[in-house]
Amino acid sequence: MGRVLVTGATGFVGRAVTNELRARGLRLRFVIRRGTAGRIAEPAATDEIVETDDLFAQPPDWWAGTCDGIDMVLHIAWYAEPGKYLTSARNLDCLSGTLALARGAARAGVRRFVGTGTCFEYDLGHGRLTTDTPLAPATPYAAAKAATFLSLREWLPLQGVAFLWARLFYLYGPGEDERRLVPYLHRQLAAGEPAELTSGTQIRDFMDVRDAARLLVEDALSDRQGATNIASGEGITVRALAERIADGYGRRDLLRFGARPENLTDPPCVIGLRENGTEKNTQ
Repeated sequence: MGRVLVTGATGFVGRAVTNELRARGLRLRFVIRRGTAGRIAEPAATDEIVETDDLFAQPPDWWAGTCDGIDMVLHIAWYAEPGKYLTSARNLDCLSGTLALARGAARAGVRRFVGTGTCFEYDLGHGRLTTDTPLAPATPYAAAKAATFLSLREWLPLQGVAFLWARLFYLYGPGEDERRLVPYLHRQLAAGEPAELTSGTQIRDFMDVRDAARLLVEDALSDRQGATNIASGEGITVRALAERIADGYGRRDLLRFGARPENLTDPPCVIGLRENGTEKNTQ
């Protein structure tokens, strides 16, 4: 593998993926928002950094030049602000910007293009999700991701570019936005404050972002094409996850299950199965 171009390297998933790529000795070129270079994990002397005000606003010609000499693109960047990203119009910018990136990469002779999707692209009513599960996105975010996948799956191979789409499930770990569930639990419990939750009966496929990064990079460096699930295959209820975290503080008494209303559209079970269909025990 020659040089790898990475977008989104300063984000939650991107930093973990960058560490995994470095562990494998790969040469990296980063495309980042101007002024954020200090957030790249473990900077190396061989890094190449390309800064831009908005990578999703760049045309294919710009990307063709930026991808010159690149063997594989690993595209992680997307708008993902908690509480806003699911319905934001910026998903349309990310969709069009990603297609421009793919066109530029193809012009530059990039051999392989790996993008990151989401489990929300699937019909979540199936519960246990394989890459053969029908797509049924229910938000602008999921629809934009699915549209990107469907477009590039058909177009990139015609340009001689191998294409992989890695669908991420429920990730947690270092660098996670503090507004998300796991950081919220740690913050409340560490302060000795109650943590207000729903009943917690929802079953989810939670995975440490570092483990997810290893899977993603393994798949990216393989000859796999099409879609892949970056998931543990293990289901755990939100209640059991919260209790596990609380046990680390000895404070299960601070968990307030039922204090928040249930989301009636929230699917009862979301578990991602890998290519061998393996599923671990559900709690």
